[in-house]
Amino acid sequence: MPDPVRLADADAGELLTLQRAAFVTEARAHRDLDIPPLRETLDELRAVLADPDVLTWGVRDSGRLVAAVRIRIRGEVAEVGRLAVAPDRQGHGLGSALMRAVEERLPPPVRVLRLFTGELSAGPLRLYARLGYVETGRTPEADYHLVHLEKHFR
Repeated sequence: MPDPVRLADADAGELLTLQRAAFVTEARAHRDLDIPPLRETLDELRAVLADPDVLTWGVRDSGRLVAAVRIRIRGEVAEVGRLAVAPDRQGHGLGSALMRAVEERLPPPVRVLRLFTGELSAGPLRLYARLGYVETGRTPEADYHLVHLEKHFR
């Protein structure tokens, strides 16, 4: 996998396209096409990219953005959001490699990574389990539950 690069405003349009393409599968699995990754606007994404507390990383292959993830730093806790892999590249280890690379690049105060995914997101749930994330609870969302996970460091 090519080294992840920090994404910025110039990447916003391509990142939004990747995010929408990647999350359609999850939305269909949960019978909920109104999930936040599909509703986020370009202006909202640009605001996230400009937020100094958010690190957004991406992987490019031959210039094409094929995977991305954002990490919101809140002291010792960081929240993982919007891990997205292009549909034609899913299942090839890009998500795992990107998450490992990001974990290695976390700033020193971060001791815990937290995230959530839908209970019917079989692929992401397997991925996070393989990476050492542990379920900490579930919360209701529409007609399904969100599974909350975390991983401790240092």
